[in-house]
Amino acid sequence: MDAIENMITRRSIRAFKSDMVPKEIIEKIIEAGKFAATGMNRQSPIIIAVTNKELRDRLSKMNEKILGKEMDPFYNAPVVLIVLANKAEPTHIYDGSLVMGNLMHAAHAYGISSCWIHRAKEEFETEECKEILRNLGIIGEYEGIGHCVLGYADCEDPVPSPRKRNYAYWIE
Repeated sequence: MDAIENMITRRSIRAFKSDMVPKEIIEKIIEAGKFAATGMNRQSPIIIAVTNKELRDRLSKMNEKILGKEMDPFYNAPVVLIVLANKAEPTHIYDGSLVMGNLMHAAHAYGISSCWIHRAKEEFETEECKEILRNLGIIGEYEGIGHCVLGYADCEDPVPSPRKRNYAYWIE
């Protein structure tokens, strides 16, 4: 798919089938995330791929509690790519946001649906999530940027909203 067409046609999906995405495709999506631009190429973000249903469900429950609403905030998606970024880098939030964008666009290019789910910041401030990081051997102070949930859509693609007037301004 043409890169520009891919950016224009990607939509956030909020209903997923439980079918697992093949590991090879997840790896390709992660590879695209690893090549997102970062401030001074310091590569402050990290990506944690969660395909373990037990951990996925545990993270969903934590996210649900923060959301304060009874629902699966991951919309039944079987894959959660958690993006965190090293707080020591002044551009960490921007760096992680660019990684999230790359992940979602790469997923779309491979025919995989995605959605950016918030509240990773609050989740990874908890002792429970800090313990997950320690168990993975991740040391340092990381801020949760987002969860990129992946899977196969269990709905039609949403119709895009019209772009707002005066989205872009020109100075010539």
